[in-house]
Amino acid sequence: MVESLFPVTPSSTAKSRPQNKFEPVPLLDLHRQYQQIREEVLAAVERVCSSQQFILGTEVEALERELAAFTGAVAAVGCASGTDALWLALLAAGVQPGHAVITTAFSFFASASAAVRAGARPVLVDVDPGTLNLDLAQVKRRLEAGGNYKVRALLPVHLYGQCADMDALQQIADEFRLPIIEDAAQAIGAKWRERNAGTLGATAAFSFYPTKNLSAYGDAGLVTTSDPNFAEHMRRLRNHGSPRRYLHEEIGWNCRMDAIQAAILRVKLTRIDIWNRQRRERAGTYDRLLAGTGLISNERNSPIRQLRTSPHAFHVFHQYVVRAHRRDELRKFLSERNIGTEIYYPIPLHLQPCFAYLGYRAGDLPESERAAADVLALPMFAELTEAEQECVVERIAEFYS
Repeated sequence: MVESLFPVTPSSTAKSRPQNKFEPVPLLDLHRQYQQIREEVLAAVERVCSSQQFILGTEVEALERELAAFTGAVAAVGCASGTDALWLALLAAGVQPGHAVITTAFSFFASASAAVRAGARPVLVDVDPGTLNLDLAQVKRRLEAGGNYKVRALLPVHLYGQCADMDALQQIADEFRLPIIEDAAQAIGAKWRERNAGTLGATAAFSFYPTKNLSAYGDAGLVTTSDPNFAEHMRRLRNHGSPRRYLHEEIGWNCRMDAIQAAILRVKLTRIDIWNRQRRERAGTYDRLLAGTGLISNERNSPIRQLRTSPHAFHVFHQYVVRAHRRDELRKFLSERNIGTEIYYPIPLHLQPCFAYLGYRAGDLPESERAAADVLALPMFAELTEAEQECVVERIAEFYS
């Protein structure tokens, strides 16, 4: 899933605790990351400018090789955005007009809209309240119920950086003979039982939107696959269905990756393991600090509830999300104290106006609706300081006191 742009608070270079309780704690601060890699990024951009090769070319080919090696996939195909990556991944796996694709109701819009763009009908399923990933028991029930549309693929979303339950999903895929297409837009570097996101299905879509763990300086995406034939098909599709200049074997699209974005991503890829480790450390700090407030419990009316991390998942915490009682009031309180937060996602997909034709009503997918009403993303990025996290948690405790 790719996400809509939000303002990024200017950099704070303070390494110690904010002295003023209203000193900003941004949701995300890309300036701090840029300071670490500025010279390498500028050199990479200069390399592209000197080459005068701005679309696809050697930089994109090198990134594709490096990301295939990083994930363990057979091949990788760069494209213009994470949304394009989902579309390419679906088409390569055989999704066609008249098919249906099962996916989650609680995700960014592109998880479902890419299926529509492929000519398919999104079949939206509710989520597990503990992880907010797909409820796979409901996926199986939906497949057993049949229907007027032929389900052609399963599209799990690795939400917030945690892989869906791929053990249960693979059993369902095997039973119903369906390919798995991973929406790994938030999950670069994530794992399920030591297997990397991007190698858990027939194809997988990644986003390099500027807010992601591995981020470009604009839009960019990539698909990984275990099938070299799929890769070749996607290379044609991203270039107007053309295997060579002015020959078009099918109707594709113009969704090629820019060479400058590839060059920047190559710089950042060398650091993604470190940055993901730092995100996991920040998540552990939040866990500890929130536990110390006494606000945490598993009761539905608890002031703060944490999401569950599966013991089989290596979570990379694209977002650190809690479920908050009186969420909107808490968010306003934090905003007034210059603490950045975001809601991922305020409207579940089955209640989006453009999907009214699917026939869902409020109450049909209750866990997704409850999540939309109480999830709150707290500041999360590799350079976040513990002092800033203490400030965030103290303000949350102040709100509920």
